[in-house]
Amino acid sequence: MSSERRTVVVLSNIWKNYYILIIVCFITLGCYVASYMRIPIVPIYAKNLGASTKMVGMINSAFFFTAGALSFPMGFLSDRFGRKIIACVGLIILSFTCFALYFTTSPLQILVIYFLFGVGLSTYGPTMMSFVADITPSSHIGRAYGWYTTSLYLGMSIGPALGSWTAEKLDYGSVFLISGGLTLLLFVIMFFALPKRKTTKTPTNPPHQPGKSLKVIQTINSALVACWIITFGGCFALGMFVTFIPLHAHDAGIALSHIGLIFFTQGLTNALSRAPFGWLSDKVTNRNKLVMVGIFAVMIAILGFAFSKSLTNFVLNAFFLGGGMALAFPSIGAIITEVTSSETRGIAMGGYNTAIYFGIMSASLTMGPIIEKWGYRLAFEIAACLTLLLTATFLVMMKRYYLLKKFHQELSIP
Repeated sequence: MSSERRTVVVLSNIWKNYYILIIVCFITLGCYVASYMRIPIVPIYAKNLGASTKMVGMINSAFFFTAGALSFPMGFLSDRFGRKIIACVGLIILSFTCFALYFTTSPLQILVIYFLFGVGLSTYGPTMMSFVADITPSSHIGRAYGWYTTSLYLGMSIGPALGSWTAEKLDYGSVFLISGGLTLLLFVIMFFALPKRKTTKTPTNPPHQPGKSLKVIQTINSALVACWIITFGGCFALGMFVTFIPLHAHDAGIALSHIGLIFFTQGLTNALSRAPFGWLSDKVTNRNKLVMVGIFAVMIAILGFAFSKSLTNFVLNAFFLGGGMALAFPSIGAIITEVTSSETRGIAMGGYNTAIYFGIMSASLTMGPIIEKWGYRLAFEIAACLTLLLTATFLVMMKRYYLLKKFHQELSIP
């Protein structure tokens, strides 16, 4: 093949992959809009069906626990059976849970449905992150994850607002039906628009062996584990924000409408910064530095919340939190793709999503009793110190990985 012909083929593949990435981002935006439409509605809906406050907490915990616990095995399944089929199954499950909520008559039924809701998101999330890595060249992986996570966070921001507006204008049942219908439409789009893409790259690769994937994850490097650790730390901080800032700001005398401004600042900064920071991630020689700076900004924000008393303080720290998350997380995703093979990428991204959900859930479960006994200041200080400790662990493990990699490369030189 001539050099001109080869160049045309390469450019054609690049544009085709960009087209697929746009479809993936569109589906992901719609998926999280539809899924998060129910988030502000279900607690009130469950209350109307007779649920206690404790029961409402159990319903939300069932979602976070299931989504976190199953992300790892679902990522493994996407390695074995293919990304598209597993993601399609996830959308079917999500659509079913939406329609099922319409017919619920008791809080216990909602608890079961939210268990399945976690199954659906754990099936979709790590699978699509792996799919993005499969279709993106390594030179563009940072910006690809930037655009992908921008669509994800926009969906998480738009969904609750759209769900609340729909419930106010129509009723709760309409929220569930619209959410289910939208998810079902996205399933149809994914089924016909996305290619069936193999995770193995060449015909010389041996057949997939589950035991081999698990062995590779155990022995591949310390960098993957380091990425999971720093993800947990960042999302522990995010869990502090999501769970306790409404109460903290309310106790500080901030009006309810202004508390919404705090969350809007964090969400908008996080979403809109992902794409440019993803582009920056592809331009630097060491993504670890971006991760460190981003998580340091998150730590400063959490520590700042400990001393916040005015709306200006809360909004400023929310801005730093959103910017720090946007700077760190596209680079974390890119590092994971660099240190894992395509055959184990689903497992790697499953662990990444598990760290996200468990990080948020751990903050919600552990910091509440501390706040009740010693107050918000100590709880946020502890969270900031934990973030610092996990960041230091990330740095040490990444240095160990690069030293071992360099050592093995030197040994392989004849």
